[in-house]
Amino acid sequence: MTNREHPKIEAQRTFPPLDENLYNLRPQDAAFYKELTGIKDDAALKQHILDVQAKAYKVAPYGCIYLFLFTRRKLSGLPAYQQVVRIGRERKNPIFLDVGCCFGNDIREVVLDGFPAARAIGTDLHHELWDLGHELFKSTPETFTAHFVGGDAFNPEILAVAPPASMQTAGIITPDLNNLTSLNSLRGCVSAIHATAFFHLFKEDKQLHMAHALAGLLSAEPGSIILGAHTGAQEKGVVNQVHRGIEIDMFAHSVESWTAMWDGEVFEKGMVKVDAQFIEIPDGAGGDERYPMLFWSVTRL
Repeated sequence: MTNREHPKIEAQRTFPPLDENLYNLRPQDAAFYKELTGIKDDAALKQHILDVQAKAYKVAPYGCIYLFLFTRRKLSGLPAYQQVVRIGRERKNPIFLDVGCCFGNDIREVVLDGFPAARAIGTDLHHELWDLGHELFKSTPETFTAHFVGGDAFNPEILAVAPPASMQTAGIITPDLNNLTSLNSLRGCVSAIHATAFFHLFKEDKQLHMAHALAGLLSAEPGSIILGAHTGAQEKGVVNQVHRGIEIDMFAHSVESWTAMWDGEVFEKGMVKVDAQFIEIPDGAGGDERYPMLFWSVTRL
């Protein structure tokens, strides 16, 4: 695929031209960007973000890029976020994995709150987005030492399905994170896995496949966690709607179906604790529209 081609995004039907009027930086997000970029002037910061957005949209015209959702601190808004922060501060050799990491915003967020950057990994289909993350946050691989694994997470050479780790394998030696070319070497080693605005890109069978694959990476140590948020529904099924000019056609789980998938299908019943909430949230673009979301976490017991 060349950068001039739109990637195949099955869940998204339309790709409207960028609209800077959708830019709506909240005070807490402005503070985050100003701290990391060093750009203190609001107008200069806006232009910097617009410039990177335009480049990214040519690579991957995702709704989250179009709607400036990448400018929002999402990870710290998840109910289980402090559990991730504690893991980073208290666990020996913790590993944080951000799936569908885009610019690496969420990794930078957790690193800012104390998770060691050298123990954090991002993965995305598009390496260009990770590179643009350095441009967006004015960093380099030397100043921001988190790692990146590029590729299709449905390619078994990148991420194959493996059984969840057991306590018998809890002492396995973690690989050298500086030389990762695949996520498979992380089986049973990852302390915290984050996946927001990721699962809803796929149909039901692929969501189940990805849940199995991520479960195989998670450490068996009690407290290890997979968490995120994505499009949800009160009853599981296809969500088809037009939102801010973007037509979506997504399979969405309910609280009940998402919980049953993880506790009993992906993991044996009783191996994990699943917390899930369905909430209709403001869409973030300054209007009255609300969007159906599922906020969730899966914790090893």
